[in-house]
Amino acid sequence: MSAAGWLVALEGVDGSGKSTQAHLLAKALEERGFQVALTQEPSSGPAGQRLRRYLAGSTRHLSPAVELALFVADRREHVDRMIKPALAAGRVVITDRYYYSSVAYQGALGLDPARILALNETFAPRPDLVFILTLPPALAVARLARQRQVTENRDYLERVAAIYASLRGPHIHRVDAAAAAETIHAQILEITLTALEQA
Repeated sequence: MSAAGWLVALEGVDGSGKSTQAHLLAKALEERGFQVALTQEPSSGPAGQRLRRYLAGSTRHLSPAVELALFVADRREHVDRMIKPALAAGRVVITDRYYYSSVAYQGALGLDPARILALNETFAPRPDLVFILTLPPALAVARLARQRQVTENRDYLERVAAIYASLRGPHIHRVDAAAAAETIHAQILEITLTALEQA
């Protein structure tokens, strides 16, 4: 691995198990001697906290453009405060959600996914690896029945999933999130270790 660090993003619809897999990957890499920084979006910064309160609410009252502006503001702070310093220190940064979430979620509200991607890539480092955990929206909604939030409408998640499915690139890998957690982890870890060995 280069001294510039390594950035891994876990993406997917709500309920696909991103947080679980991010923690499992961080633990496995640390056990193998890697210096790891585990983080998430929305972040713990001011904009991130406002987003968390909004997403936990019962109604979606902000416009798609305002939502996107909040996510971008949070991400700028997250990149400057956490991601870039950790990469500069040579760490493997694992983020539970990144700018592909804005592409998919705000794109599903009618904004242009390509423009959202381009905007974020003007300031946010491109991940070395992206794992998109794929899950049928009906199953995702069933998993989330006990912790509802404003993004958990099935029709909306269908559109989100379709945008995730359209994303392409050699750094993007899709993993079946309906499989057992151990199976998903083994697949993600194998791909990550292979990539790190080749870096």
